[in-house]
Order: sequence, then structure tokens, then C-alpha cells
Amino acid sequence: MNSSRLFSFLFQGSLVKRISIGLVLGILLAVISPELAAKFGVLGTIFVKALRAVAPILVFVLVVSAIATREVGAKSNMKSIVWLYICGTFLAAVTAVIVSFIFPVTIPLQAAENALSPPESIGEVLTTVVLNIFDNPIKALADANFIGILAWAIALGLVLRRAADSTKNVFNDISEAVSKIVHLVISLAPFGVFGLVADTLADKGLGALANYVYLLSVLLGSMFFVALVINPIIVYWKIRRNPYPLVWECIRVSGVTAFFTRSSAANIPVNMELAKRLNLNEETYSVSIPLGATINMGGAAITITILTLAAVNTLGIQVSIPSAILLSLVSAICACGASGVAGGSLLLIPLACSLFGISADIAVQVIAVGFIIGVLQDSTETALNSSTDVLFTAAVCQAEELKEQKSA
Repeated sequence: MNSSRLFSFLFQGSLVKRISIGLVLGILLAVISPELAAKFGVLGTIFVKALRAVAPILVFVLVVSAIATREVGAKSNMKSIVWLYICGTFLAAVTAVIVSFIFPVTIPLQAAENALSPPESIGEVLTTVVLNIFDNPIKALADANFIGILAWAIALGLVLRRAADSTKNVFNDISEAVSKIVHLVISLAPFGVFGLVADTLADKGLGALANYVYLLSVLLGSMFFVALVINPIIVYWKIRRNPYPLVWECIRVSGVTAFFTRSSAANIPVNMELAKRLNLNEETYSVSIPLGATINMGGAAITITILTLAAVNTLGIQVSIPSAILLSLVSAICACGASGVAGGSLLLIPLACSLFGISADIAVQVIAVGFIIGVLQDSTETALNSSTDVLFTAAVCQAEELKEQKSA
């Protein structure tokens, strides 16, 4: 194979196929030589760091550019998308409650090894969200605080709408430049997935999950049900046609990458690229995708609900229907406060546990169980969260296009 064909094989063609090759090679290397596989973990670390580094800048310049150059009276469809985010997260929590009633789970409560500092109330979560809006813009970019980044980008974009065309063109050019850098980073995904899989399997191995198979089955089954049944129903309600081609495309492209990065924030560039390929309205997805990485957390709602009810079952606490409904609401609210990083939803479990009078000590032990099964749980949770961001955005944009076609 000459150098040009090798370059084409590694960096061009179907990204999903190349990621699949990286996945298989990573598994094989971890099985054959765990010691060697662990050394290739640096490739995964570099890839995730690159995504996290470029995501805040990408969101900032895209939002500023989209709002500054937006035509007066143009529709952004954000209200419909936010409603889908809220409904999707709540329905995911309801699904988790129903599944937990049908397949009750108990867990071996163990002491947590790491010192954790979960929030003490829902008010604390909401206060943190509000304070993040008013964060220093430089600090927001450095800390990947997407609520703060969105707030500053929207404010700056609105002000720049009255700026000279030359100024707007500068932001457009910067936006294009950053998008090209993102495209380059995403092209390295097969190498990143190879390193992530090889290192994870070499370090943890699937054998460590054997004692938690039933809990994992309930968690992952709920997430798959939401991804393949609940979300398609929501999308069908919006676009009034077979939703599964769109659902599968979002899972195939966004979900697969998010599964291995385990970070909704890091997957923002991937979702932006997919939204562009789906020909969605840039003024819409440039805002809805980063917003979804913060508040659209169906997978997190499932994790919080099922682990909380597992603790409830273990302690022999009776759950009434009103308590279950309240748990769904609290889980949905807590999920919106989950950080877009690996394991972010687990720290919100004590809030849900407090509904049933479960002490913080027990709740922290539940968090520890969550970290034990986190190899698959958190990866699947992130895949559901992130793929749903672009799925709901696409559903609203396509529904709007259908309306315009019918009215034309």
C-alpha cells in the first residue's frame, strides 16, 4: 500500500467504518496484550482533550456569528427544541420508574473510596446554573462552562447585529476557521477510539462488571428503550413520518463517538458536524447543540432514578405512586444540573435519595456502585444524551421545513 492510499484509508472515507475498525483493533489489542494496550491509551486521552479544547471556542464563535448575522424575523425554533429536551428528559425518568417497578433491583452497598461533594439540595443546583450564566467569559471558556459561554455569546451576538458588515464578516471567517479545525480533530476519531477502548479494557476488563450484570441490564435496557422507542415516538410526533432513519443516523454517528468519549461536552463538535451534514439551520443548531449538552439529559435521568430506587429497594422502603411521580420530576431537574463530563450524573443521586429520607452516607455508597459499573453505564448514558441533542434539533428543523413546503 503506497503512502497516498494509506493516507486515504486512515483519514478519508466513511468515519463510522474507520471508527469501527479502531474499535475492533482496540479490543483485539487489549485481549492479546493488555500491557501494550495500556500504552496506547494516550491516543484516547489526546483525542478527548482535543475535543474538549476546541468545543468551547467552537460554541462561542458559532453562536456569536449566527446571531450577529441572523436576519430580522428569522425563526430559530429554539422554543420547540427546549420543550422537546424537557419532555424527553422527563419521559426518560418516567420510563426508568416503570422499569424499576417491573424489574426491582437491589445493590450491595459499599463504602465509597473517594471523597465526594455532591450538592445538598435542588436549590443549590439551580443556584449554580444561574451563577454560571454570569461567569467571567474568559473563565467560562477555560472551564468549558457552556451556560456561561452561551450567555456571553448570545449577548455579544445581539450587540454585534448593529455592527458593520466587515465586523460580522470577521466573525464568519473565524467561525469557518474553527469549523475546519474541528473537522480535522474529528477525522482523528478512529485513533482516539482505538486508544480509549484498548486502555479501558486493559485497565478494567469486563470481568469487573460480573457482579452487577442485573443492575446494568436494567439501566442499559431502559436507555435502549428510550433511544429506540420513546425518542422515535417524540420525533414522529414532530415530523409525521418514519423516524428511524434519522434516529439511527444520530445514534450511528453521534452516539458511537459519545459512547467512547463519555462526555457530552466533548461530543459537541461531532454533533455540530452531523447537524451540518443533515443540512439543518445553523442559526438553530449552533445554539441548541451546546444547550442540549447541558440540559438534555435523558440518560442521566435514567441513571439517577434507577440507582435511587435500587437503594430504596435495598433498604425495604415502600414507594407510592405520588412518590414515584415526584421522583421522576426531581430526577429530570437533577439531570439538567448534571455536568457534561464522565460520571457527572452520579453526584446528583443524593438529591433524589433525600426524597425517601435516605442519609447522605448511604447515598454516597450508591454513588460508589455507580462508579463501579461506570465503564458501560456512563458510556451508554452519554451516547443517549448526546445523540438525542442532534436528534431533537433535527426533528424540529425538519418539521419546520415541512410546514414551509406545505404553505408554499
